[in-house]
Order: sequence, then C-alpha cells, then structure tokens
Amino acid sequence: MVNMINAVSDPTIIISFMGFLVIFTFCIGIIQLRRRIAARKDLLQRIRTGGEIVDGLYEGSPSETNLSAPKSAITKFFIKLGNRVGSEKSEDDSIKRIRFLRAGIRNPKASLVLWGVKCFLAIIFLTIFIVLRISVFTVMNGQLTIVLVVFIPLLGFYLPDLWIRQKTEKRQEKLLKALPDALDLMVVCVEAGMGLDESINRVAKESKLQSKDLSDEFDLLGLELRAGKQRQDALRNLAERTNLEEVRNLVTLLIQADKFGTNIADTLRVYSDSFRTERFQRAEEMAAKMPVKLILPLVLFIFPALFIVIIGPAIISIYRNFILRF
Repeated sequence: MVNMINAVSDPTIIISFMGFLVIFTFCIGIIQLRRRIAARKDLLQRIRTGGEIVDGLYEGSPSETNLSAPKSAITKFFIKLGNRVGSEKSEDDSIKRIRFLRAGIRNPKASLVLWGVKCFLAIIFLTIFIVLRISVFTVMNGQLTIVLVVFIPLLGFYLPDLWIRQKTEKRQEKLLKALPDALDLMVVCVEAGMGLDESINRVAKESKLQSKDLSDEFDLLGLELRAGKQRQDALRNLAERTNLEEVRNLVTLLIQADKFGTNIADTLRVYSDSFRTERFQRAEEMAAKMPVKLILPLVLFIFPALFIVIIGPAIISIYRNFILRF
C-alpha cells in the first residue's frame, strides 16, 4: 500500500498525466473547431446548390430505420459521451457520413457513437496503463512512461477508425464478389421485357440470400427511384455508397445509356462480359504474383527447417566422429 502511494506521488506519473490532459484537451478543441468550420462550409454549399444529394444516402427502408434506433444502454451511453465532444447535426462533413455508409452503417447517430467509443477507449487504455505502471511496472523509467502515456490513449482513440476501415474493405469484397451474378440477373430481367427500375427491384429480392449487402444497396436504389429521385442522382448515390470502381463504371454506362437512348440490355451484356474478363485477368495477376510473395516465407521459415532436417544429422555425426575424438 505504501509503495502504491509513493508511486502515485511520483512526479513522473503526475507530469505524464497532466501532459496527457493538456494534449487531449487541445486535440478536442482542434476537432471542435474543424467541425464548426466544416458545418459552415456544408451549409454554404447547400445554400448555393439548393439541394442535398448526399443526405439522400441516408434514406432507407423502414426496417433499416427501426434497426438503426439505439436500443441498448451501452449505445445510449456512447451517444451521451459522444454528444459532449461533438453535435449530431454537424458530423464533420458529408465525407464522414459517406464513410459510415460505405461500412454498411446507416445509423444517423453513428458519428456520436464513434466519438463516444473513441473517448471511452482512450480513457480506459490510459487508466489501465497507469494502474499497471503503479502496481506492476514500478521500475519503468520516466521517459518511457511519458511516451507510453501519450501513445497508448492515441492507440485507443484510433482503434475504431481501423475497425471501420477493415469493415469497409470486407464489405467491398463481398459486394465485388456478388456483383457478376447480379449483373447476369439484371441482363436476364431486362431482356425479358422489364424496365430498369423493375429489374433493380427484382435483383434486390433475388440476391438477398447470396449477398445481403448488395441486396440492401439495390433495395435502397429502388426506394430512391420510387420516391421520385432522378435516376442519375440515385445511381450516383449507389456509386458513392459502394466506392467501387466497377460500380462507378456500371453507373456511368447506365447514365449514358439512359441519356442517349441506347439499348440497356446490350449495355449490361457488354459490361457483364468485360467485367468477367477483367475479373479473370485479376485472378491471373494474383496467381502470377504468388511465387514472388512466397520467396520471403520460403527463405525465412521453410528453407532453414529443411536445412536442419537434411544437414543436421550429418553435422552431428561429423561432430561425434571427428571433433570428440580429438
């Protein structure tokens, strides 16, 4: 107990904790300033353009709206904590909102939850480190303590960003994997006499078992079209939500076909064939890169084990027969 009291009264820990508070408060102030500037720019841009296309990205089905409502006490706690750092209406800018949508998160309060989790993890990581420093790592020098007091809370602060990035990448892989079959189904629907809007709704229903993410995207696209949004804007929103080059190319082709009166069935068939060819070429490229990527594991792990198994008994025999005798 006396050792813990002495450790708490250590000036190194006190200076480190005060330094963390100063840096954390300064960062929060900078973030608040950026949020207000971004909110003002967003408001001016909306006034100039007279519309808010990006806000339409949040539109979803009634089921999605119910699912996005915060129900658990933990979510409410993070919302309250994040509300003290930022506001619900000034979510940095439209780019941040698109970032959540690309990860498959359509909760309007996602920004508040994210800020709450960031602050909570930073405080928890700092608290755990201080407790371990006082009780376990009592011989740690002052310079290392100061560095860790600054680095560990930053690690907890940026972990949610890494999680969102990883979630976005996994979702894009799922969308890219399910897109060829969806294109083939859309071609069949259009050739059967359906319009583009009906084909989109049909693809959304049929692809729900194969890919829930792609089905949600097409379902949201169909909802925007039925709500009266222009087809070009709805397709551009689809490209922004997925952030895939293949979807952007598809959207560009559909917009051009709709603008110039080209046959949509022929456009979709040509793009589907080119997309499958590109996918096959990408697989060949990955297969060609595989031997180069295997060189490092072979040299570091496999070859030493083979040398030990093959040459090891001979070295032991030479050591016993020649070196030990002399």
